[in-house]
Amino acid sequence: MFNLIEDLDSAWADVLRAWHGLDFSQGWRPEIVAGGIFMTPPPGTTHNLIADELHYAVGSVIDRRRFAVFQSQGVALRSVSGIFIPDLCVVARSQAQPGTGFVDSDHVVLTVEITSMGNADHDRKLKKWAYAHGGVAQYVLVDAFDQAGPSVWVFSQPEDGVYRDAVRTPFGERIALADPVAADIDTSLFPAS
Repeated sequence: MFNLIEDLDSAWADVLRAWHGLDFSQGWRPEIVAGGIFMTPPPGTTHNLIADELHYAVGSVIDRRRFAVFQSQGVALRSVSGIFIPDLCVVARSQAQPGTGFVDSDHVVLTVEITSMGNADHDRKLKKWAYAHGGVAQYVLVDAFDQAGPSVWVFSQPEDGVYRDAVRTPFGERIALADPVAADIDTSLFPAS
């Protein structure tokens, strides 16, 4: 299982081994963040309905020979010594290694996080920072708890650990993602919290 990490420096290999060794209840998602472990409980129905809409919209436009859409896939971000589990991600199919439990962020072209009351700041700040550092081309943040009203943020063009482009779209309007995930998403299909 750990043959992919044999050549890594020992500190990062230890992080990956620790993540693999975690024992947690069904549905809970362990993430390693700055040397600590953050546990996310199973999502509710509203969250899952939004994830379902996004999965369908994204899955219908990608080249399925080159990419796969995963829900709750571990994404290893070596640059920040962390492993996050986005609600949805698009991964280069050739890099999805069975038995590892994670993919390297270098092979992830899109991550999606859907906020809940308890994790909104985590998704808005720490995950945006980490995905930008990991070189994830697009980060979509579905934020039903945005102070300005429920919205979807699309962050793109990561450079030096920062997303250079950010577009906010209120729920009810359409958003467009860039290639290779050029989906047109109707956020009016998202249920209210």
